[in-house]
Amino acid sequence: MRVAEIHVRIAILAVLALAASSCQTAQKPASVVPAKTVPALTATKAAPQQPAPQQTPPASASVAAAKPPQTQTQASIQAPDQVSAQPQNQDKTKPESPSPAPTADPVASLIAGVEKDYQAGLDAYKAGQTDAAKQDFDKAINALLESNLDIRSDDRLQQEFDRIVEGVNRLDLASLGYASDSDAQKSEPAPIDETNGITPSADPNVRAKAQAEIKSTRSDLPLMMTDQVAGYISYFSNRGRGTFERAFARSGRYHDMMVTILKQEGVPQDLIYLAQAESGFHPLAVSRVGARGIWQFMGSRARGYGLQHSMWVDDRQDPEKSTRAAARHLKDLYAQFGDWYLAMAAYNSGPGTVQAAVKRTGYADFWELYRRNVLPKETRNYVPIILAMTIVSKNLSQYGFDDVSMDEPVAYDTVTVNYPVDLRLAAECVDATAVQLQELNPSLLRLTTPREGTFVLHLPSGTKDQYLTAIAAVPPDMRLWWRYHKVQPGDTLASLSRSYRVPAKSIAAANHLDETDKDLEADAKLVIPLAVGKHPASDTATYARRITRYRVHKGDTVESVAENFGVSAQMVRRWNGLPRGSSLRGRKVLALHLPVSPSTEAVADKPAGHGRRTTQAASAKLPAENSVSDSVQDSSGQPGVLRHTVKSGETLYSIATTYKTTVAALKRNNGNVAVLHPGMILIVEPSR
Repeated sequence: MRVAEIHVRIAILAVLALAASSCQTAQKPASVVPAKTVPALTATKAAPQQPAPQQTPPASASVAAAKPPQTQTQASIQAPDQVSAQPQNQDKTKPESPSPAPTADPVASLIAGVEKDYQAGLDAYKAGQTDAAKQDFDKAINALLESNLDIRSDDRLQQEFDRIVEGVNRLDLASLGYASDSDAQKSEPAPIDETNGITPSADPNVRAKAQAEIKSTRSDLPLMMTDQVAGYISYFSNRGRGTFERAFARSGRYHDMMVTILKQEGVPQDLIYLAQAESGFHPLAVSRVGARGIWQFMGSRARGYGLQHSMWVDDRQDPEKSTRAAARHLKDLYAQFGDWYLAMAAYNSGPGTVQAAVKRTGYADFWELYRRNVLPKETRNYVPIILAMTIVSKNLSQYGFDDVSMDEPVAYDTVTVNYPVDLRLAAECVDATAVQLQELNPSLLRLTTPREGTFVLHLPSGTKDQYLTAIAAVPPDMRLWWRYHKVQPGDTLASLSRSYRVPAKSIAAANHLDETDKDLEADAKLVIPLAVGKHPASDTATYARRITRYRVHKGDTVESVAENFGVSAQMVRRWNGLPRGSSLRGRKVLALHLPVSPSTEAVADKPAGHGRRTTQAASAKLPAENSVSDSVQDSSGQPGVLRHTVKSGETLYSIATTYKTTVAALKRNNGNVAVLHPGMILIVEPSR
């Protein structure tokens, strides 16, 4: 009996041994590595087909290098590892407790669904199915806004929201049924996108000349001459000359301020040429991937350095705030890498990308990483572009830029406001235009200051007291609506009442006038107390084409939302297909188009030394003209209507006198226009 029992045990052991052997050979015909040697596995053992380490890896491998691949060898040793890790005296009859199921990540699940809708929208858009694309885009954005998760509570959600909004805004929104009017602040393409898209070849003569020049060029950044740097010097001296000229000229507006901040933050002052290469010193520059402002910050990185972005303000477009943030970011990158070239590369592609390249090669040297092709192409070109900008800027005459002069810094006054104010009203307070105030306040995304909190409003130099005196006559809660009117010869309370559609007695009361007084003092300023939601005819309000999503709160009504955002209740209903009434019951999100520059708002000529800008038409119905007046022949061959471009300082009375017509006729032919702005086009019908 004992002999039989021994035979049975031997048979069982033999079967188990055979099964174990079969399991190992089925996984991979390789020797089993003990658990303690697992960390020592090398890429050559895992994948012998890969090139030897001394060979230059392709650029596409740089990303993969950051994360070691799951090799076959690692997979084959996983099961033996787990077996060998078990205690030898473990009770074989005791079943293993199942591993706890991984907890589902609600953020990841939400993003996956949003991404699916967004990609479906892109596919529909490319196929020309604009209605379907709009529905998919709306569904993706609404999913983020209507979820129980706060977008601001998780960087992944914020980045996904920013990416989708930027992506949709880069499309032809008019074809998607969104409003087609331009935004209050018109974005500019970032020059770095164009420059980075080429890799110019080096001219040996240029390289030799530049090599000699950098020996005598003073810079607090290290300057090195390579073929890549020489290639971009040749580019800026020839085909890219216009790019360099515009950026260098514009640098004068911000040079002193930026150099001061860079010095205060303890970083090289010549980092200013990074901004010159990135944006050409245009605060409204936007790259293809959504980086924005003079220093081209992405949204998530900007928030990390205190730059806020709301529906009213984007601090990335504030020259001073963004310079301070960029200096601190570059300082942190230098502390991480100990090299300014690597810090600049990390500023472009992110510190993780550069860190992975350094870890992969073992070289903390930009040019070695360049030679080994382990950085993205844009990052490889980025540092040479900045060095070329620096060298050319410090040696203007040698490269034929003697005649390029810097713009003058623009002086301004500041006043901190804790109330929302329409820029058109603010401009009327200081005898300026809304366009001029927009240029002084590039961080404002709309024609109003923020609804809540404080904002430092920039005003033309020397006008602070004038503004404070004028704005005091307008109640704080009416500063989004009321206007000022400069009295012209022939103006009466009755004519102003008709022009602005405001009762004469209301105008008289707001200005402490006698309603029966028919004589108004010429050039005096009168407050026009417009009703909430009623812009004057001269504003002809237009709206941003991008959609602003507003999450409805308890107690909201159509009227309260309209008032909060400076639009009419009628437009809120139209955009959202709402019936008449105030209730928002059942609505979680509203689509809004915020008010922006009116089409009657012309671009004023800049002061001397600041270049020229073209004018825009006074109305969408009138063609833009550059000449002062343009005669149009009627069917009889006689001179008919004229188109007059308003110049600074002109009034309806002076224009009527010039053309031997009347103020009433000018108003009649131009939609009862009451306020003139430089650059407006007026229809003039001279008397015969």
